[in-house]
Amino acid sequence: MDMASHFDEPLARGTSDSFKWRKYPADVLPMWVADMDFRSPEPVLQALHERISHGVFGYPLEPLPELIESVTGYLLEHHGWRVPPEAIVLLPGLIPGFNVACRAVAQPGDGVLLHVPAYPPLLQCPLNMGLRRDEVRMVRGASGQYEVDWDSFQQALHPRSRVMLLCNPHNPLGRVFTREELTRMAEACLRQELIIVSDEIHCDLVFRGHRHTCMAMLSPEVEARTITLMSPSKTFNLAGLKMAFAVIPDAQLRQRFLAARADMLPSPNILGGVAMQAAYRQGQPWLRELREYLEAQRGFLVDFVSRHLPGVRMVAPEGTYLAWLDCREAGLPGNATTFFLEQARVALSPGESFGPGGEGCVRLNFGCTRAHLSEGLERMRQAMARMR
Repeated sequence: MDMASHFDEPLARGTSDSFKWRKYPADVLPMWVADMDFRSPEPVLQALHERISHGVFGYPLEPLPELIESVTGYLLEHHGWRVPPEAIVLLPGLIPGFNVACRAVAQPGDGVLLHVPAYPPLLQCPLNMGLRRDEVRMVRGASGQYEVDWDSFQQALHPRSRVMLLCNPHNPLGRVFTREELTRMAEACLRQELIIVSDEIHCDLVFRGHRHTCMAMLSPEVEARTITLMSPSKTFNLAGLKMAFAVIPDAQLRQRFLAARADMLPSPNILGGVAMQAAYRQGQPWLRELREYLEAQRGFLVDFVSRHLPGVRMVAPEGTYLAWLDCREAGLPGNATTFFLEQARVALSPGESFGPGGEGCVRLNFGCTRAHLSEGLERMRQAMARMR
């Protein structure tokens, strides 16, 4: 079986422990949470089988040198970023990572810059820490693609601002910020001495014509004020293994982060470490094929929406496997998510949960088989046709 047909292989996820597949009744087609319907790379599965066969799961050595080496090697080879081993801090997920980062560098009442609409846990993070959420609007530019509203960015900067929470590639909008955009943000943050917390979990899922730039690589000055958060979980479909890491080259900033997490975050999952090491060392052939498959899915989706879902606006995402569908001109009765759930039996993520700018929109996960994507879109088309 070749790799492309492997991604078309249907998996019986409804009978597993899948949150994505078991949240809704069995007749609902799930296209919501950011969880792909693909088996992880064979080298990862093999490494997990070998580790499980050992039969003992005691406390792992921290930091495990081989694991850290796989991370630093991957960053150098695929992003051109030379990171010293001591800069890597292992985590049981990105969400605890950006919460700890805000706890480390801000005090209650301080401000956090955040681009909206935004991934819901990012929206919640300032509230968890008693911080003020200063929102930067993302708006449609002349090309139809979303851009930073720079007037909104300047208005969001206050004397109380301490942190910018960045999501790049952006979830849910699928933007891959250009080096010029990142530089403009970073310069503003440096002028006001903000710490940048950069969620780059989708950095390896970028489509042709676009390039991911690690925020910390812009300059030594930016690197010294940046906490970068990454994980193989989205790239290699390993989310349930709970393994991520922070890159914090500045020793003083790293100590603040470590102090904020002390006795609060558990050690990363030992099997997650095995999977991450195997993925970063041996997962590249699988990843190249995945990007090709997702790019074909994206093309199919863009074409279908433009032809068959009148009034629904969509711009091709530059990265991620998430599509942002603006349904405000489609004439749907009531809430778009509720309409497609009840009338099409398709589960999508509600735009409203992503904060300001999400009203009337839905997020669709196309990290699935072509058959799954086709069926979901056809259900949506038929529901809209019946409405008309």
